Amino acid sequence: MLEISNLHVIFNKGTVNEKHALKGVDLKLEEGDFVTVIGGNGAGKSTLLNSIAGTFPVESGSIVLDGVELTKMPDYKRAKYVSRVFQDPLIGTAGNMSIEENLALAARRGKRRTLRWYTNNEERAKFKELLAEFDLGLEDRMMQKVGTLSGGQRQAITLLMASLASPKLLLLDEHTAALDPKTAKKVLALTEKIAKDNNLTVLMITHNMSDAIKYGNKLIMMNEGKIAFSCEGEEKVDLTIPFLMEKFEKTVGEALGGDKLLLG
Repeated sequence: MLEISNLHVIFNKGTVNEKHALKGVDLKLEEGDFVTVIGGNGAGKSTLLNSIAGTFPVESGSIVLDGVELTKMPDYKRAKYVSRVFQDPLIGTAGNMSIEENLALAARRGKRRTLRWYTNNEERAKFKELLAEFDLGLEDRMMQKVGTLSGGQRQAITLLMASLASPKLLLLDEHTAALDPKTAKKVLALTEKIAKDNNLTVLMITHNMSDAIKYGNKLIMMNEGKIAFSCEGEEKVDLTIPFLMEKFEKTVGEALGGDKLLLG
């Protein structure tokens, strides 16, 4: 589904502030893979996601998604294939629009706009059914403005919006970091369910090692712009936090306590 080959990203090239953020990253994902990404600050995690989404231009290498070359494609054209949920719950929704209007926009992601009504009874019923699965009471508040909701409720809606148009790839950039532990747990459970129900291919950055182990079928650890460690299948199932702590310390060369990686 996703093939990244020898990907390099350089910021401020040729200046005293030059930063080689990604150094020859290679990554292959099959359809339906759920990959958790961990690493210290400045390891290249967000740069990798931004490169895939088209936010950051790449110096060299290639990004191919389901046979489509994305490397030089503008980000607005990639919207047809790639969806994203950010850390800030306010980014993924339009606060002055209703829940229904936000979902209607998301359902038309990558499609041509027309002058027809933005939704119909059949589509509205589908939205209610999907919202009911969240168990947040949102299905009875379809006309409420999203800006009046809590951060957790907005993030849950953003997650649903990101998956409505069945993207080829879902990027999650620490999407529960700004939420309280209880809400974060609920949003992660919804993430897993949505990914499984829609057979989505997912890349999820997290600073929580416990979540990195619990969710997904693959795990990668990044350091200094490279993938320093990866595992999948039974090897990932058998992972423990102490093992990852030890691996992190050996890879990064410093104790975990000096970083912001959380232990759950």
